[in-house]
Amino acid sequence: AGAMAAEGDAFLRARGRTLTAFHQDDEYQWKGPFYFIQGADPQFGLMKAWTVGDTDNGDDEWEEEIKLAEQAVQAINKLNPKPKFFVLCGDLIHGMPGTKWRKDQQQDLKNVLKNTDQDIPLVFVSGNHDIGNAPTSKTIDNYCKNWGDDYFSFWVGGVFFLVLNSQLYFDSSKCPELKQAQDVWLNEQLAVAEKQKCKHIIVFQHIPLFLRKPDEDHDYFNLEKSVRQEIMEKFHKAGVKAVFSGHYHRNAGGTYRGLEMVVSSAIGCQLGEDTHGLRVVVVTDEKIVHRYYGLNELNSQGIEKDLLDMLAKQN
Repeated sequence: AGAMAAEGDAFLRARGRTLTAFHQDDEYQWKGPFYFIQGADPQFGLMKAWTVGDTDNGDDEWEEEIKLAEQAVQAINKLNPKPKFFVLCGDLIHGMPGTKWRKDQQQDLKNVLKNTDQDIPLVFVSGNHDIGNAPTSKTIDNYCKNWGDDYFSFWVGGVFFLVLNSQLYFDSSKCPELKQAQDVWLNEQLAVAEKQKCKHIIVFQHIPLFLRKPDEDHDYFNLEKSVRQEIMEKFHKAGVKAVFSGHYHRNAGGTYRGLEMVVSSAIGCQLGEDTHGLRVVVVTDEKIVHRYYGLNELNSQGIEKDLLDMLAKQN
């Protein structure tokens, strides 16, 4: 049972709206540059479903995605120095709540992820496939039992990180009280960040605020315009530097009044010209520098010298 408990802990580190992997009191201070890895959409099952043209029931095989996720873990484990954490920005699996292959997909993903170096905490973000396009308190509860809280904050080396449940912004019609609770919590967190004089504020969520331009039309891959505007303004006022997301299965991004929106392509199924990959994000005193790497490239070459040099700079 010991092994099971340990395995469970790796996936349930987001508890009580924070991340148990980092002891807050040690992490309020800036200690110099560091980096983390962002991945998105391993989405076990989508590649087959997309190929057969049945995204509702065609997800009965995911061998391909298992291999890609293994490659991602392998690449991350080789990195030196080690990243502070590995964040997965949603759509962990393809099977929607209540569908046939969901449990198996979930178990297979856990089997791959538990091989991540013990010193690199896993940070999970909920996506639409994890809790449903219109989530309910039941689907969110189920997600929390498997992967930890659906929204929370944590500190690493003087930087404040917020993980949000973007489905509550996309369609909260079946759980309006949960959206309201996240809104209240978020306002409190941004007030805390202001008091603590943090170095940077960085947000993770599954659905991008926008893909290229802050005023682009609303579609499946971004948030509705009025919702988006309100969040962007709130983030801008609070001094949030960057929002990292997935969902689009392509790399994209843009800026809004100094707030950078970074959209990373998938570990799993690609819907554009990008390759299966991960994003390396370096946090320095002044800025946040990031680069997307193909899994093969990161596995064979590691992080490029100019990024390593930034990490080596002592303030």
